[in-house]
Amino acid sequence: MKSVREIITEPIIANSFSISRFDKFIIDTEFSNRLTYHRILLIKSGAGILSIDDKTFEMKSHEVFLMSKGQIYQFENSSIISGYVISFGDCFWEKTPKSASNCKAVLFNNTTANQRLQLNNSEMSELLFVFNTLLNEYQAPQYINQMDALASYLKIIMIKLANIKITEETTFDSQDYLMYRRFMEILSIEYRNEHAVNSYAEMLNITARKLSETCKRCSGMSAKEIINGQIVAEAKRLLQFSSNTVKEIAYELNFNTPEQFSHFFKKNAEISPADYRTRFISIGI
Repeated sequence: MKSVREIITEPIIANSFSISRFDKFIIDTEFSNRLTYHRILLIKSGAGILSIDDKTFEMKSHEVFLMSKGQIYQFENSSIISGYVISFGDCFWEKTPKSASNCKAVLFNNTTANQRLQLNNSEMSELLFVFNTLLNEYQAPQYINQMDALASYLKIIMIKLANIKITEETTFDSQDYLMYRRFMEILSIEYRNEHAVNSYAEMLNITARKLSETCKRCSGMSAKEIINGQIVAEAKRLLQFSSNTVKEIAYELNFNTPEQFSHFFKKNAEISPADYRTRFISIGI
């Protein structure tokens, strides 16, 4: 972030769901934007720069970007892209069959690890068809249970994306992966309060060793690495885009002392919280 900047919060959308298509759309957001909803950005073609939290991506054709509510994004340098964008809230997602909940956990409960998915030609063609079908349903005259139909199409998209994320079908259906997904669901709710692997293992009725081994097989990272990554990502957002002091952020993330938080942050981000904030200047909110 180059200088002090305003942050625009995404406005409320009807029924907590929307989808739109854009063709060679020129986008250059003057201000950073905070997401109120989860977002799926399907890029059919084009190029540009997209910043999400403190990471910058060069956009190109045949990509999907997944962004979670609360994340901060900005398009830069007059990006020109064609494709679709879906926004949906948790209350809308509850309309989908429960069998799809694990797909959302895989994709959105640790979005920083899944921020961008690269698609091959077959995957792109299949997703374009489903996105277009969903858009037509969304634009159709309203009728009873229309929201349920939209939620069903969204479920299909999430299943397709989850299968792109997970390369081996046997892994996707395994008991280990079901356990991993459940861990990610719990983590997305509890990471501010619970930092220890043992705490999550107890919630899942397994040993800490079993949880770490499962996470390593399913994601390539240990349970502790995943937990720490979630906490660091939230800490970075708070340091960049809130006026809370480092001390306040430490207690908000359930550290016993500011010193403990500073040591944790420096160990995992390789920079102190104060220096990180200096690098990414934010305004008071």
